[in-house]
Amino acid sequence: MLPSQEASKIYHDNYMRNSRAIGVLWAIFTICFAIVNVVVFIQPYWIGDSVKTSQVGYFGLFHYCVGTGPSPSRELTCVGSFSDFSSIPSGAFKAASVFVLLSMVLILSCIACMALFFFCNTSTVYKTCAWMQLLCGVCLVLGCMIFPDGWDAEVIRDMCGEQTGKYSLGDCSVRWAYMLAIMGILDALILSFLAFVLGNRQTDFYLDDLQTDNKDFAVSRIEVRDRREPRYGVQRLH
Repeated sequence: MLPSQEASKIYHDNYMRNSRAIGVLWAIFTICFAIVNVVVFIQPYWIGDSVKTSQVGYFGLFHYCVGTGPSPSRELTCVGSFSDFSSIPSGAFKAASVFVLLSMVLILSCIACMALFFFCNTSTVYKTCAWMQLLCGVCLVLGCMIFPDGWDAEVIRDMCGEQTGKYSLGDCSVRWAYMLAIMGILDALILSFLAFVLGNRQTDFYLDDLQTDNKDFAVSRIEVRDRREPRYGVQRLH
């Protein structure tokens, strides 16, 4: 083997080893992001009361709980279910729920597609997952942008004050689930970018392997031909 070919093989082996390690980390973080996405969809802590509100309560995408008395009272009445759209207090909340649900379905489908690594081309699987994660991020963006459009619902105004309106929370405050959803957008974009990079590099090395194999095959054919060709020389006359 030529020195250049040997160096190329060593570089290829090192890259593939590092690529597998990065791919494992990508898969782990994808699973963690899927858990975050499920929590964001289920938990009703997107917005809630503050020290200024006359009532206690909190609101999620489709489920909310509101206090039945003044602020010191902790008795809550909980309403809302995704299976019953009529119980959701705002049309914007309904749309946001659908988009966040789509993002959750996409990221769970991405995890299911990881099983294809054992059957399909690695580059194709990475790129398929990358598109799913990108669409997941887009759905989360739409959900987070549409959700504040429903803050003018009557039940929210009753708790958060008369100054509450679309994209204005009045006396209420943003809770951790909404912040987690915004962070999830960044996670989805980073994971998608990483999957695209891994997929493209896998394609490049696959093409390099084909070129190397073709060159080695051509060299071996030349060597075999040289060994088989008769060599004629000038015989000395005695």
